[in-house]
Amino acid sequence: MFRRMTETTRLVREGHLLDATATIQERLGGGLPGMPGGTAGTTSTTAGGSRAGGTVTRGSASAGGDRRAYRLFVPTGLGPGAPLVVMLHGGTQDADGFAACTGMDEAAERAGVAVVYPEQSRSANAMGYWNWFRPGDQARDAGEPALIAAATRAVASELRTDPARIAVAGFSAGAAMAAVMGATYPDLYCGAGVHSGLPHRAAHDVGSAFAAMSSPPAAVADAGPVPLVVVHGDADPTVAPGNGEAVLRSALAGAEPGRLDRTTGRDPGGHGWRRERFTEAGGRVLAESWTVHGLGHAWSGGPAGASYADPAGPDASGAMLAFFGFASEVPAGRRVG
Repeated sequence: MFRRMTETTRLVREGHLLDATATIQERLGGGLPGMPGGTAGTTSTTAGGSRAGGTVTRGSASAGGDRRAYRLFVPTGLGPGAPLVVMLHGGTQDADGFAACTGMDEAAERAGVAVVYPEQSRSANAMGYWNWFRPGDQARDAGEPALIAAATRAVASELRTDPARIAVAGFSAGAAMAAVMGATYPDLYCGAGVHSGLPHRAAHDVGSAFAAMSSPPAAVADAGPVPLVVVHGDADPTVAPGNGEAVLRSALAGAEPGRLDRTTGRDPGGHGWRRERFTEAGGRVLAESWTVHGLGHAWSGGPAGASYADPAGPDASGAMLAFFGFASEVPAGRRVG
C-alpha cells in the first residue's frame, strides 16, 4: 500500500491526474456502482454525459509494469456484441481533444459503436506523441502496443464486445501507431484506420521519424492481413502525402491482384476527394484510400472550430466506421473507374 500511495503522489505532482485517480480506484476495488465491472489491468473512474448523448467514463489499463489512462464513450442503449473502435490521438492532443476534433462520439452514437481513446502519458513523451518510431514500441507484447492492446481487451471484456468487431484508428502519430497495432495484433483488430500517418516500421528513432515524415519510405513492411483504410490530404505540410501512398502499398504487399474501384466527389463548398477501394481476386477487401484535395494536417470532416479539424473535407469518421462494417456506407460521389 505504501508503494501504491507513493506512486499516486508522484502522478499527482507530475500532473497525471487521470492516472492518479485510476491508481486510487484500483486500490479501493475498481469500478463504481452501476458501471461495468473491472477486469485485470483496468479501473473505471467517474462517469459523465457526452454532447453526442451516451456516457463518458475514465479508466486506465496496464501492461509490463506501465499504465495508460483512457476515455471511454458508450452510446445510448449499447448492448452485448456491439462494435468497439480504439482511437489514438496525435501529438499535443489528449483523449478529450481528439474526441472533439474527430466527432467520433457523434458518429458512434448514430451507429451504436463504443469508442475508447487511450491517452499517451507526458512522462513517456513530453509532447504527447505515441512513440511509433521506437523499435521497442513497434512489436507485439512490448511497450506501448502492449498497453494499447491491454486497454482494448479490458474495455472489450467490460462491454462484452464481439471479438470480431474491434477496430483501431488514429491521426498523425496516433495513425502511425494504429498501423503498428494492425500489423502486430491482427488477431485483435478487424481493421485499422490511418489518417495522416505513416506505415509500420517507417522509422527507428526520432531522426528517421522526421525524415520519413518529409520523405516517405520507398520500401515498406507488409501490413499483414488486417484491412486498412487510409485518409490523407494532398496539401499536408506535416506528414508528406506520399506517406498515405506508402501505407496503402504496405496493405497491398503480397496480395493477389484484384479489383480497383475509383470514385471521386466533392461536398458542396468543400474539398474534392478521390476514393480507391482495393479487393483481392477472391473478393476480400484489402484497403481503401481517401485522398482529400486541399486538406492539410487535420481530421477530414471534423467539427468547425476544433483543433486539427477541417469541416470542409469528407467525413473521415463515418468513412472509417463504414469501412469496418460498423455503419452505413457514406455517400460515394461519382464513379470514375
